[in-house]
Amino acid sequence: MEVINALGRRKAAVARVFLNEGTGKITINKREIETYFPSTILQFVVKQPLTKLGVAEKYDIKVNLNGGGFKGQAEALRLAIARALVKVNPEDKSALRAEGFMTRDPRVVERKKPGRPKARKRFQFSKR
Repeated sequence: MEVINALGRRKAAVARVFLNEGTGKITINKREIETYFPSTILQFVVKQPLTKLGVAEKYDIKVNLNGGGFKGQAEALRLAIARALVKVNPEDKSALRAEGFMTRDPRVVERKKPGRPKARKRFQFSKR
């Protein structure tokens, strides 16, 4: 099996995934998943598509991850892994879509407007 690559995005985070057959090792920016995401919840989020299909121990995953915060990065990585698994086996797409792993979350931070403190917040109104 050749190396399969896929891309996942969430907020400002971009995850590039390289998937090949192996023992279930996930390496993110040349570090183990346990050191990159110390939170077990984020590790669970990343591994969701693999556990859903029952192939967690079948593939080695190498990841380039940059931008955003840790939650955005974890969800970008989840999308990239799901897309890579669909490239391996297109029949898995419906199962992953039913769980919501194939959908790119389009919500991003709204830009700050000029003359305002934040995107929508106004300065305090003073009558006098």
